[in-house]
Amino acid sequence: MSFMSNKKVAEQASKTMLRVCNVGGNPDISRHLKDLCDCMAHPEKVPAVIEKLSATTFVADMHGPALAIMVPLLVRALNERSAQVQRLTTIIVDNLCKLVKDPAEAGQFLPNLLPGLERIIDVAAAPEIRALATAAKNTLIKAGGATKLDSSTQGGSIVPTEAEARNVVNRAISKFGFFPSFFDAVKSHVAGLSIVLVQEENLSPREWNQIVTPYFTAFMPPTDAAAAVKIILDHYIELDRKLNGEGSVEEDEEGEELCNIDFSLAYGGMMLLNHTKLKLHRGHRYGLCGPNGAGKSTLMRAISLGKLDGFPSPDVLRTVFVEHALQGEQGEKSVANFVASDPKLADTSKEDIANALSSVGFTEDMQKSQVASLSGGWKMKLELARAMLMNADILLLDEPTNHLDVTNIKWLEDYLNSQTKVTSIIVSHDSSFLDNVCTNILHYERKKLKMYKGNLSEFVKIKPEAKSYYTLAATSVKFEFPKPSFLVGVKSNTKAIMKMTHCTYTYPGASKAALHNVSVQLSLSSRVGVTGPNGAGKSTMIKLLTGEISPQEGAAWRHPNLRIGYVAQHAFHHLEQHLEKTPNAYIQWRYQGGADREVLEKPTVAMTLEELTQMETWVTGKDGSKRQVEMIMGRQKLKKSFQYEIKWKNHVHKFNTWMSRERLLELGFEKLVRQFDDREASREGLGYRDLTPSSIRRHLEDVGLDGDIADHNIISGLSGGQKVKVVIAAAMWNNPHMLVLDEPTNYLDREALGGLAVAIRNWGGAVIMISHNKEFVGALCPEIWSVHAGKITIHGKTAVDESSFEEAEKAIVVVNKKKKKSRNDIKAQEIRRRLRHLEWLASDKGTPKPVCHRQPCKTCFEYSFMCESSDF
Repeated sequence: MSFMSNKKVAEQASKTMLRVCNVGGNPDISRHLKDLCDCMAHPEKVPAVIEKLSATTFVADMHGPALAIMVPLLVRALNERSAQVQRLTTIIVDNLCKLVKDPAEAGQFLPNLLPGLERIIDVAAAPEIRALATAAKNTLIKAGGATKLDSSTQGGSIVPTEAEARNVVNRAISKFGFFPSFFDAVKSHVAGLSIVLVQEENLSPREWNQIVTPYFTAFMPPTDAAAAVKIILDHYIELDRKLNGEGSVEEDEEGEELCNIDFSLAYGGMMLLNHTKLKLHRGHRYGLCGPNGAGKSTLMRAISLGKLDGFPSPDVLRTVFVEHALQGEQGEKSVANFVASDPKLADTSKEDIANALSSVGFTEDMQKSQVASLSGGWKMKLELARAMLMNADILLLDEPTNHLDVTNIKWLEDYLNSQTKVTSIIVSHDSSFLDNVCTNILHYERKKLKMYKGNLSEFVKIKPEAKSYYTLAATSVKFEFPKPSFLVGVKSNTKAIMKMTHCTYTYPGASKAALHNVSVQLSLSSRVGVTGPNGAGKSTMIKLLTGEISPQEGAAWRHPNLRIGYVAQHAFHHLEQHLEKTPNAYIQWRYQGGADREVLEKPTVAMTLEELTQMETWVTGKDGSKRQVEMIMGRQKLKKSFQYEIKWKNHVHKFNTWMSRERLLELGFEKLVRQFDDREASREGLGYRDLTPSSIRRHLEDVGLDGDIADHNIISGLSGGQKVKVVIAAAMWNNPHMLVLDEPTNYLDREALGGLAVAIRNWGGAVIMISHNKEFVGALCPEIWSVHAGKITIHGKTAVDESSFEEAEKAIVVVNKKKKKSRNDIKAQEIRRRLRHLEWLASDKGTPKPVCHRQPCKTCFEYSFMCESSDF
């Protein structure tokens, strides 16, 4: 009974604590209140709660009640032994302190965090954690108004001294009369607040009115108090303008003002925007520019979800976010039904949907086809058509030109330019597109958004250092790929290692072939760019080359030892099942078994029901014996091909035998052979790599991903460009001989594109890439495959030696002809074999002994599977 009573008290205490914490009023931590209260009762849950908080977007100001809830948890977390918990906690402390506006409130709670931070600074083993703790300590001190600096500007920021701040306050209030000496304490306090706000680069009128004005209204009329604060703020705004250049001045814009807000934005452990301003006008088109990871997509997603502090509600301002988050679970729907299924279009007629789809190029037949059958470009146009039907006030376009060909990009430019009543915010790495569309540029600068008039060219004139957004040649970034290992059996870099001969492929249910009678070939020296309109068959051809699909007519061949690094058109699909992992952990998972698990586990490698049935086929030997294949155990060279060690069902390993590659393919075991070839090729490549976190970190840094992000940030929190870098790094980990890139320029900024170009130019393997970026392809690829309506036209200089290719073809024909024997030849050979066997028995004078199952019989020169002297 006593136990039941204590349990009830504990439950009621938890409910009461939850209700008490609900008065905190901070929307960012409100969804974690249950975990926070549970953590108070069960301290062992601190690490798990810190992990959740580290993935939270903190944007709202931190006031006393919220600090009272958070600080005790953070104090306990700082004392945890786990280096990972310490690291995450110091980052959270740093970000939360930046959101504290009132030094008085900070002074009540934040000093409790100092001992834990100082202890980490003194004793933490990792230099990175000590550096993070030092930064958090400095931010904490600044939030309390305790920092004293002597110069007016440092590191590109305004840093007023106490004397300077007091002079500014005195000049401002002197315009409104004389104030006695007892007012000096208030003036000193306001000067201190000014220093804190300026150091945090917070020049928001709304924030200054909320924080500073109340101190003046005690002995000044409210209008005079607001005017005095405006004078102080204008002084620092003018300093900021002089420091950062006149180009960043936000002049009055024409048109209706849709929003004018001050906000902060963070994602997980990263502060993206700190007390910045966003002003939007109707009919303007804003290009959102900044490096990968700056938070461009996060900002647009926050706007679309109504999570941006101060942004008008959806009832007042309708926004539509157009991104590449396409419809895996709805892929079986028809195009028209997919659009109609959107809840926001419930009242839209089928006729209006059909007209909107027609306006972007969807024919009646295409509207009836499945979404899954569309190419990347047509899927993007489908998203745009759906957005058009929603009659948005603001269109949020995240890389809208990705997967679009030149014709469709021009169509999109014309459409956006014609929308005089619709405002657009656009993230794109297509500089010509931004030049043709944008009326303004929003630029990320020191965790602020700076507004510039004009398109990208005008912006670059004002900010020359941003030229990397405009021209590929201006990049200073260099990526580096690992050197490809030796491809066994290929002595010449111009010898064909992959080819398609008269291949035709038609998707199930389609009335027209995606590719028709295509013949191409590649060598280790190949640098091939694949161009063509959306839906022409470019990705289909890549899938045929890499073995993702098989042609219904013709033949697709690749060297059995060839390793391919493949980055798919929708690169994020590589990471969909690993969003909770860090990039480092993802690569460890993918290669920890000694082979590329993604290659071995992808659906195209898995056995179909028909292929599993084929495994039950009885294989008849020359002596009439029958067995069933269980698996392939090994592989070795045989003339110009390979032979494979076969483990037979219901037989021990000593009865394993060897069969030629050609014989296995003839019997229908193509998938089994390919699985083994892929596994062996992958193992050979990984023999050169050390799968340790430090090695993986260096490898990720070589493709432009920050080492700390690679080790500590989970994939779900990365930007699109950072995810692409992870996919490229993972594809290159096992030293491939060939790199296949399907739309590699998507999501990468100009700096990263330049780095990728450098890496491809210096790399020693073959490269084939699909891209609509003519500048990128033209700079790297001397050979161009132009795909139109399922047919390919080859331009430029091929890197395959035609003569060696023809000789190889002839050799294959000769080998095949040698295998064809007449019935008399086979009978004569069988007689000779049995005579040799009888001679061997006569000379042995004893019981016949089984021969080694791995070597041919020394008498009849047949393997044990064929030889009667074996136990079988």
